[in-house]
Amino acid sequence: MSESSSDLDQFRSELRGWLEANCPEEMRQPVKSEDDIYWGGRNATFASDAQKAWFEACVAKGYTVPDWPKDYGGAGLSPAQHKIFKQEMARIKARAPLQSFGIWMLGPALLHFGTEEQKVHYLNQIARGEIRWCQGYSEPGSGSDLVSLQTFGEDKGDHWIVNGQKIWTSYADKCDWIFCLVRTDKEDKYRGISFLLFDMETPGVSTKPIKLISGNSPFCETFFDNVVVPKDQIVGELNRGWDVAKYLLGHEREMISGGGLGDGAPSLGARMTKVIGTDDAGNLDDPMLRAQLAQFDVDALAFKAMAEKFVDEMKARKGHPAKPNMMKYAGTELNKQRHELVMAAGGSDALEWESETSGHGAKPRTWLRTKANSIEGGTSEVMLNVISKRILDLPGA
Repeated sequence: MSESSSDLDQFRSELRGWLEANCPEEMRQPVKSEDDIYWGGRNATFASDAQKAWFEACVAKGYTVPDWPKDYGGAGLSPAQHKIFKQEMARIKARAPLQSFGIWMLGPALLHFGTEEQKVHYLNQIARGEIRWCQGYSEPGSGSDLVSLQTFGEDKGDHWIVNGQKIWTSYADKCDWIFCLVRTDKEDKYRGISFLLFDMETPGVSTKPIKLISGNSPFCETFFDNVVVPKDQIVGELNRGWDVAKYLLGHEREMISGGGLGDGAPSLGARMTKVIGTDDAGNLDDPMLRAQLAQFDVDALAFKAMAEKFVDEMKARKGHPAKPNMMKYAGTELNKQRHELVMAAGGSDALEWESETSGHGAKPRTWLRTKANSIEGGTSEVMLNVISKRILDLPGA
């Protein structure tokens, strides 16, 4: 039965009261660095008492994953209630209580493909922030052509022995478990891949951080040397892991497409007034940059509206299967443009790299990091090919 407007108004009122009572003022301030983000995991520590209190309050209500069923650690919110939840979080600029690849990527795949036992076991751990996950997809010779992956799982009866290598594994050196694509049949390119889950502390798993142009090392090389994976740690059917992988990629591309354009953030133009200054009329004191910032803010609002429609369609299973590709490409380009404008507004000062004042070069390091957006989760060139063929129905070359 659909909810009435009065029911939703009551939910909004109750939620607003709960947020005011439970979200500390510190958790309503902008995130300044990754140190302000809580990722969860076995060895996780809280940055402050306020962060801990906010996280624990949200876990108790199911608000780390508000739209997941209550049996799996969520709050069981309906789509309409979840939309209100996001609006009210944005209204007070509340930080997410938990950031997690388990929430953004693995969780939706488990909800769709997992057994009931897997859902109860893994989803509750994700919701409580007990396990931090990483993604084992790309390999040195298998990036955009992911189905050519060679990491192999040899069938040993009640377990697999996995050997191979992954690359660009985000935060692999900090994560507890991995969701991993493994070839389990060498005869079939597409129907020979399985989707496995295993502990990163399993003997034979090792990682090596990769230093990026930004100076940071969020990505790793990940190696598997005779890693034992029990048979019950497969998601979906044997050799049908590509089905799971494609579904998960849709959610990954949704995440990447967000590109820092979160709800509740002030417009880029409004933020840049503090950097550029204003003229006598109160306008940004640089007419050319002012026009570019205004155009960006319009594009960002249009993208947010498109993203909301896309998420609603995806949850209702009515969206075009290539829509995630379109969202990923549009969000990538918008995020890159955003940071180009931030750098332009900052002038030569924005290039400063090492001082405490600049946050050790936070702006240029983030700007450089955005260059990877057009590679990770599928290159922009591949996204455009998919859009041209499957959405625009253009003929092939």
